[in-house]
Amino acid sequence: MPATLEQSFMKALFHGVIAEDMIFPFPETPKEERENVGVMLDTVRRFFNTNVDSKKIDQEHRIDESVLTGLKELGLFGLQIPQEHGGVGLSTHSYLRVMQEVAGRDTSVAVTLGAHQSIGLKALLLFGTADQKKRYLPALATGEKVAAFALTEPGAGSDAAGIKTHAELSPDGQSFILNGSKIWITNGGFADIFTVFARTSPAEEGKKPKITAFFVERGKGVTSGPSEHKLGIRGTSTTEIFFEDVVVPRENVIGEVGKGFKVAMEVLNNGRLGLAAGCVGLSQTLVKMAIERVQERRAFGRSIGDYGMIKDKIAGMLASLYALESMTYLTASMVDTKADYSIESAICKVMGSETLWSIVNETLQIAAGIGYMQDYPYERMLRDARINLIFEGTNEILRAFIALSGMAGPGKALVEVARAMREPIKGFGLLSDFAVRKARSMLGRERATRAHPLLSREAVIFEEYAGELASQTEALLRKHGRDIAEMQFAQRRIADEAIDLFGIAACLARTSRAIEKRGEEGARREIDLTTVFTAMAHKRLRQNASDYQKNDDELRKAVAVRAYQDGAYPFDLL
Repeated sequence: MPATLEQSFMKALFHGVIAEDMIFPFPETPKEERENVGVMLDTVRRFFNTNVDSKKIDQEHRIDESVLTGLKELGLFGLQIPQEHGGVGLSTHSYLRVMQEVAGRDTSVAVTLGAHQSIGLKALLLFGTADQKKRYLPALATGEKVAAFALTEPGAGSDAAGIKTHAELSPDGQSFILNGSKIWITNGGFADIFTVFARTSPAEEGKKPKITAFFVERGKGVTSGPSEHKLGIRGTSTTEIFFEDVVVPRENVIGEVGKGFKVAMEVLNNGRLGLAAGCVGLSQTLVKMAIERVQERRAFGRSIGDYGMIKDKIAGMLASLYALESMTYLTASMVDTKADYSIESAICKVMGSETLWSIVNETLQIAAGIGYMQDYPYERMLRDARINLIFEGTNEILRAFIALSGMAGPGKALVEVARAMREPIKGFGLLSDFAVRKARSMLGRERATRAHPLLSREAVIFEEYAGELASQTEALLRKHGRDIAEMQFAQRRIADEAIDLFGIAACLARTSRAIEKRGEEGARREIDLTTVFTAMAHKRLRQNASDYQKNDDELRKAVAVRAYQDGAYPFDLL
């Protein structure tokens, strides 16, 4: 079995292998840690109830300094920083639970904290040397210093190869001279330390640039532009950052020179999970608001909650949220056990942002007229939620990432098998392994043996479409080869199948644990939500499977190309 199958649940699934040991039993927080986090959550709730006015933050486009000071005093700027460096030292699971709580209370505060530690200082935790950690972490843990993540440029968002900011080695070799700018930097107006990505190789056409990550302190040559006016998360500081002949000591290189792309990807993998937890938190707040509203709003002499269409909305919201929460915390356990969670975190970000967007839209619809009025929080929450589909990788680029990362293993295996067939003696072991996997797929699909028998119907759906994912992956790779990188309609279908399969898997694992602990009646609500989510996912999986064979992809491409030529909608009935 390829090494990747032993390290990643989703990468294994693209091979048709259900790596159940990676998701069963569903992870539980140790009792002592659970109690400690419970105390912290109570403190956070009291602080927000007393000190945080979300309406004021939105209207004034800023978070009061007194609020930031209080957050620092609570230790919320150093949640994952080890205790030896002055932080709280939370596990990924516990960190996400605290960020979930914060995001459920105020999105601007959550994004400010997340920009500081989910991505701003994360490179230091993941790649920093002992000396770098000693120099920077204590002040970052207390919030004395605030961090920001500086990757995006006007021509370089998800495409890091487009980075223009550059750093040249000084003549004495002791430092780099940094020049360039970054846009849309959260915490940009007041951050003290920036994780900056810059070219350290000449710009040569046709050649991939060498990107290096640096810790850059605010000082001579580092300036911030004015705060951007935004649709939502208005309390956050979002600015452009300029670097003019900034001297960066060589010891402030993060990782290795020229290996900054790896640093950026690892940081964003982690940050996406924090974003997903934030989506869980705000979704929970919205579901509570929706349930309260359906019971107080009346039509035709009774509560609107009595009507079928409203019940359908509430059930769908609850089932999607249950799946998202299960996926997010299942992935957290993968982080803490050092598994490969890159695809899973991207899935959680896509699922989280789209679940939240659906829930906030439905909640505003349930609220009806008051949902549209600024005197009520619904419209602000809708505005705040929209950014999640864009930052830390747009959902479009992440769907391509999910598909292509998942297909990379099977693609490599097919190439190696083809090579081994030309040299059968040398490749005997590889061919044997491939033959065994093919024989297993021909004889029958992989089984989800650890799901509780009460979930057998849902487990069968998962098994069927896990096999579908693997077979379609192989078929697409055989048909398109390297051109699969350009086949974005197929990538989207593959990614959407992967998202739904991971959602079902997480629900199976979590609900199986609930049944084993509390019995069928004690776990009835988890069983019902798993059934509802799986039914919703099953419809999407069926549609995607059908669309591989029969679709209008080429027609849609042609329609778009013609519109580009027109430059607008081409009709007018006058």
